[in-house]
Amino acid sequence: MPNIKSAKKRVRSNDKRRAYNASFKSSMRTAVKKVHTAVEANDKAEAEVSLQAAYKKLDQAQSKNILHKNNVARKKSTLANLVNTVK
Repeated sequence: MPNIKSAKKRVRSNDKRRAYNASFKSSMRTAVKKVHTAVEANDKAEAEVSLQAAYKKLDQAQSKNILHKNNVARKKSTLANLVNTVK
């Protein structure tokens, strides 16, 4: 446990940030999973709508420094290729 006042505050702020990041990552994963579910069901319209929502979540994660920009680019590319396989 920290003894210094600023270190105690840093622990509190890190806990808040960790909880926020975990929540955001969870919602991002859910958006990506919706794309996968729509593709498995061969529902192109739903897949495209879900893809846009997933793109938005991924871009937000990048702007909030939750994910690295190359990681986001790779995920977006993979999702786009997956949706393009639906007939």
